[in-house]
Amino acid sequence: MAVREQNYKNHARLLPPFHFFVIPVLLVNVLNEVRHVVQSPTRHTAWEVVLAAALLVLGFLSRIQPLTVQDRVIRLEERMRMRQLLPPELHQHVDTLSHRQLVALRFASDAELADLVREVVDGKLATGKDIKLRVRNWRADWLRA
Repeated sequence: MAVREQNYKNHARLLPPFHFFVIPVLLVNVLNEVRHVVQSPTRHTAWEVVLAAALLVLGFLSRIQPLTVQDRVIRLEERMRMRQLLPPELHQHVDTLSHRQLVALRFASDAELADLVREVVDGKLATGKDIKLRVRNWRADWLRA
């Protein structure tokens, strides 16, 4: 099997059953229930809209919550990695990096991590996208939620 290479263009993860089945079905269900309440406004059809909306929110939360936990783990991993790899003068800045910056820095190779952290600290790289676009030697992360 060929080794897959990860980069900025292909690092986003789509889960086809979730993104192309679950969420569309739940969204169509909300729209269908809104149609029912417009055609026949009763407490029952109104309650069906509320229930359909709750299911759609539950669908989104089922994706958001694991991603939040994953980001917390990444922050911990990256702080530990930085304390091992960064020169002492950058250690004081590790805890000042935002969680989005830490999550983006996980893709940086060990060799370029210090330079990227310096650029973040100096204000040259503000967003996760800015950081990811500057990574030259991408550390693949295939185990994302």
